[in-house]
Amino acid sequence: MMKSRRVQLLLILAVLSFLVIHLCFLPCSNNAPMEEKPSPVHILILSSWRSGSSFTGQIFSQHPSVFYLMEPAWHVWVKMYQNSAEVLHMAVRDLVRSVFLCDMSVFDAYMSSQKKKSDLFQWETSRALCSPPACDSFSRSDIITAGNCKTICGKYPFSKVEEACKTYSHVVIKEVRFFDLKVLYPLLTDPSLNLKIIHLVRDPRAVFRSRENTVAELKRDSNIVVGSQRTKGEMAPYHAMQVICKSHVEIYKAGSQAIPSFLKDRYLLVRYEDIVRDPLARAAQMYRFAELHFTPELQKWVHNITHGKGQGAQAFVIGSRDALRVSQAWRKTLPFQKIEKVQNVCKDAMDLLGYRLVQSEEEQKNMSLDLLFAQN
Repeated sequence: MMKSRRVQLLLILAVLSFLVIHLCFLPCSNNAPMEEKPSPVHILILSSWRSGSSFTGQIFSQHPSVFYLMEPAWHVWVKMYQNSAEVLHMAVRDLVRSVFLCDMSVFDAYMSSQKKKSDLFQWETSRALCSPPACDSFSRSDIITAGNCKTICGKYPFSKVEEACKTYSHVVIKEVRFFDLKVLYPLLTDPSLNLKIIHLVRDPRAVFRSRENTVAELKRDSNIVVGSQRTKGEMAPYHAMQVICKSHVEIYKAGSQAIPSFLKDRYLLVRYEDIVRDPLARAAQMYRFAELHFTPELQKWVHNITHGKGQGAQAFVIGSRDALRVSQAWRKTLPFQKIEKVQNVCKDAMDLLGYRLVQSEEEQKNMSLDLLFAQN
């Protein structure tokens, strides 16, 4: 009897031992560990109005691995327009951080409770919001125009924005409402983010000429940048340019001179003129920086959209155009007197960023591109 019980006890112990080994030791020692999902890469395209940032944003938006939003801080400025840009920096930073983390509840403070995806500023410029799961009418690998998307994909609920964001390896935001890189230091040191900055600049003379063609569209923004009193009179447009140029100087210095350790390899200066002169090379450079693959389909798209016959007549619309010629239109249309004034208020930025001054109207018309833009 005792012998039988001893056998039963041994059998029970053997079974228990087997279960313990099977459930714990074998998985721990013999099975390969589960691979963790790579952390998303966060890219902020930091620029100013009329600097080619919408086009540069599209270079990223059309990539099938990218969730892209164009100027989400527009909502902050519309809601809180009575404040200065400096006061709004904190609210803008908090919104951008939430978007990078795919927490779209941050828009509750700036939109109605009945908001739809189509209430998001320029949502149709985001390929990610025009393909699954945000819209079922296109494939995620398609090159999608804003016009086609707006017509077909506007009916989806706002919840699809957050749902879509969480399915991408890269989140890219294009923003023109930061004037100080130091404001972004908390994001650059935030362990929940993997943030890199692409600082896009453009020749101030070209920016000035483009702003002249979009005065009405930029009125509210200009009021916030320089104050409503300084948006009146002959010097008003130069006041805005002075603030913009000064901000580019400060951002560039903070990003490239005596930089803190957390900014190492996380800041890239790009001139718009260099993009349009060699689109494929510059797009490849930005993709490498962002850890993205430059697919043959995207190479073809970048070439075609920068080598078209369009003249870029429609502001804020990205279409095929002769990008190099459009970028130089100011040389034939902007009076030299205005060029002198822009050069005066933006001289420090032009010197630092490699834009050479022109000294006469004749030089304005005849100086070659190689002389007009110093190589960085």
